[in-house]
Amino acid sequence: MSFSSAYTPLIEATRGNIVESVHFGAIAIVDKNGNLVASAGDPNLTTYLRSSSKPFQLLPLIESGGVKEFNLSLQEIAIMCASHIGTDHHVEVISQLQDRLNLKESDLLCGTHTPYHKPTADAMLLRGEKPGPRRHNCSGKHTGFLSQALLRSLPLADYINPDHPVQQRVLKTFAEMCQIAPDYIHIGIDGCSAPVFGIPLVHAAWGFARLADPSDLPSTRAEACQVITTAMTTHPDMVSGPGQFDTRLMEVGQGKIVVKGGAEGYQSIALLPGAAGPNSPALGIVYKVSDGDISGRARPIIGIEILKQLGVLNNNQISELSEFYTRKITNQRELEIGEIKPCFELTFVKDNKR
Repeated sequence: MSFSSAYTPLIEATRGNIVESVHFGAIAIVDKNGNLVASAGDPNLTTYLRSSSKPFQLLPLIESGGVKEFNLSLQEIAIMCASHIGTDHHVEVISQLQDRLNLKESDLLCGTHTPYHKPTADAMLLRGEKPGPRRHNCSGKHTGFLSQALLRSLPLADYINPDHPVQQRVLKTFAEMCQIAPDYIHIGIDGCSAPVFGIPLVHAAWGFARLADPSDLPSTRAEACQVITTAMTTHPDMVSGPGQFDTRLMEVGQGKIVVKGGAEGYQSIALLPGAAGPNSPALGIVYKVSDGDISGRARPIIGIEILKQLGVLNNNQISELSEFYTRKITNQRELEIGEIKPCFELTFVKDNKR
C-alpha cells in the first residue's frame, strides 16, 4: 500500500459550509493478545513512534532494579518517560535526580532548545538565561539511559550510539514488548540524537496493550510495567506539562489512561483494564497524522473521538477536555467562521487474530 493510500480523512476544518482543510491519518487499536479490535486507514502502516516509545525505553532500567538501586520516586520515573515542556519544576526534578546520581548536565547528549512552556521561555529571556540540556524535552529519557549505564557499570560516553549496550538492551526490550523481531525494526535518529523505532502501527498498539495489562508477562517485567504506568498516571504533569493534552487526558482518565505523544503526528494511548467500564480489557491505541500535525490541533481531537467511540470517556470527561476537542475557528475579530472536527468512524473487527 502506498503512503497516500494508507491514510484516511480523520479531521476536517471548515469555513462556512465548505471543508477547507483535511488531516489524514491511520489508527490501530489492539488488545493484549495482539487482536486488532478497530482501525481507520491502514493499521499495518510502518512509521516511527518518535517519543511515544519512551515508556518502553525506560523499561530495562526499571526491570533491572533501578528503582531500588537509585531510590527512584514515581515523579522521577514519570519524567524519564516524558516529553516535558521545560518548566522550572521539570528542571528541578531532573537536576535533583542527576545530583543524587553524580551525573552532570554536560553528560546529557540530547542537545538544547528553547522550552516549549512559553511563560518559562519568556522569563528566561528577560533574565538572560540560555537553555541547557536539562530544559530539553527529552532530558528525562536521557537521564534514564545514563542511569541504566550506571546500574550496569557501562561507559557513560556515547550512550546514545545504537551499538552501545544500553541501546541494544532497549531495542531488545522494545521488540519483545511489541512482538516484532529486532531485524524488522527500522532504526532512525530522533531529534534528541537517540535511536528511534519504526514499526507497523498494529505492533506498536500491541506493545501498549501489554504495557497496560502485563499480567501474561514474566513477573519482573510485569511489575516494571506497572511501576511505569503508575508513575505516569500519578504524575501526569511530569510527562508533558500543565495544560498539555497528554497531561490533561491522564488527569481526566483517573488512573486508567496512559498517554504519550510523539513528534510528526504520532500519538499513543494505553487503556488499563476497566478504563471503559467494569471488566473492559486493556487496549493499545496508536495513530499517525500523515502531515505531521505540526500545529498540534489534530491529535487531541482524534484521541478524544477514539475514546468517545470506544465508550471510554463520558460526557463530563469530554466536557473537561473541551479545549482539545471540536473547536470553533475564529478570525481576528473573534467571529466564528468555521470549526475543526472529527470526520471518521472506527471500523471494528471481530475474531481477527494475529
